[in-house]
Amino acid sequence: MTAKKLFLGLLIAAAALGFGTLHSSANSNTKKAVTFSKDVAPIFFKNCADCHRANDIAPMSLMSYKEARPWARSIKEKVVTREMPPWSPDPKYGEFANDHRLAQTDIDTIVAWVDGGAKEGNPKDLPALPAFTQGGWQIGKPDVVLSMEKDWVVEVNAPDNYINFWIPTNFKEDKWIQAAEIMPGNRKVVHHVIAFIQPAKMAEARMNAEKTGKRTSNNNQQASMMYWDGTLRRVKMDAPVVDNTCDNQAMARRAGGGGGEEQEGALLAGYAPGKGLDVWPVGTAKKVPAGSYIMFQMHYSAFRGGLLKPEIDRTKLGLIFAKEPPDKMIYTAGVVNATFKIPAGDGNHEVVACMTVPRDIELLTYMPHMHLRGKDMRYDVIYPDGKKETLLWVPKFSFNWQTMYYLKTPVKIPKGTKVIITAHFDNSTKNKYNPDPTKDVRWGDPTYDEMMIGWFDMLLDNPTKNMAAKTGGK
Repeated sequence: MTAKKLFLGLLIAAAALGFGTLHSSANSNTKKAVTFSKDVAPIFFKNCADCHRANDIAPMSLMSYKEARPWARSIKEKVVTREMPPWSPDPKYGEFANDHRLAQTDIDTIVAWVDGGAKEGNPKDLPALPAFTQGGWQIGKPDVVLSMEKDWVVEVNAPDNYINFWIPTNFKEDKWIQAAEIMPGNRKVVHHVIAFIQPAKMAEARMNAEKTGKRTSNNNQQASMMYWDGTLRRVKMDAPVVDNTCDNQAMARRAGGGGGEEQEGALLAGYAPGKGLDVWPVGTAKKVPAGSYIMFQMHYSAFRGGLLKPEIDRTKLGLIFAKEPPDKMIYTAGVVNATFKIPAGDGNHEVVACMTVPRDIELLTYMPHMHLRGKDMRYDVIYPDGKKETLLWVPKFSFNWQTMYYLKTPVKIPKGTKVIITAHFDNSTKNKYNPDPTKDVRWGDPTYDEMMIGWFDMLLDNPTKNMAAKTGGK
């Protein structure tokens, strides 16, 4: 073979190999079809099912192709801008175990699905629906379920109502709660629920007071500032005003704002749009003493005549017990200012509240709470050595999405640390959710009033566990 023929043969072989390589590469780069059933539904089921299911707070369900398909382009827009799923904290402060933000790969999958024509794919590829979307419990099968004894009816034109329901636990011994889930009977009218633990004497006194109409406060100063408007507690418009209670602790205690244990009992669990479940790490739990009642503080709203027919609710609470007494007990507290006054038209009114920690604690969760005029909230601490640190910063608070933020690692706070909660309110016409920008606003239960509470869960040593260890379990 001549050198020329050898060269031509190698050239042809190389070309053939090159073509084969290019052809193979082209095949490998061919984008696979992204379908709802196989690729998108698992993302929706995992990240969106809490709200985007039938008869829940979201405007549409995403649990089937038929339901999701008409919203495809809107879904793409919301996930690309990261407006959905909602996640409000500034990422510079704190790392949270329940971070709702979608992974970029999930966003890319949804975008590819929409851009590819939002195809259904093979229905056989569809995973099973999450059990809780079909009426099940998200925490798993509860050890006990406590329910309202009878239905409550919300009429078409009913005003905002706070109604208390007392449910006896009938516990013969102290119980440690590992997980709790409040299941509203009707999410159309249940805006939020707080479940308080009340000893029998407290519960019986409160029930008798409500039956006789003699609802009074245990705090005389609080009673002088507040009044009852039907079932709603509100601060009097002419009550003393302190927008920053950090330098006036006496005023800080004058109105409890719904967070004082001397008024309601210890907080066990809560439900609000976007809040998430009350599930605590193994080795930690909340205590429900023997013989206690659980008081459901129900906030019902007919949404200003938005109902077309009366709605019926019977809310219940599921509890899972810890397998043994925990090393750490969980206690929920709130840093509250209930003495503020937001002037009419003020677009950036600042309200501040403080608490000095009386013992070493560990912070487990944060949950800011305001109403429709709430703009932002920040949690700061000043340690005994003078160092200041921001723990949480929620620059865009939403009353319609009140998340509890679970820390990946508890934050140790030494005795003497000052916890400072700073909030801003928009009472101007620029706030599209503002019920009435022409009126001054005080603290109150209804959504057209305001609240300012920096809730948090803290870990404390369990004294009963430590005592048992010292005495050999006796």
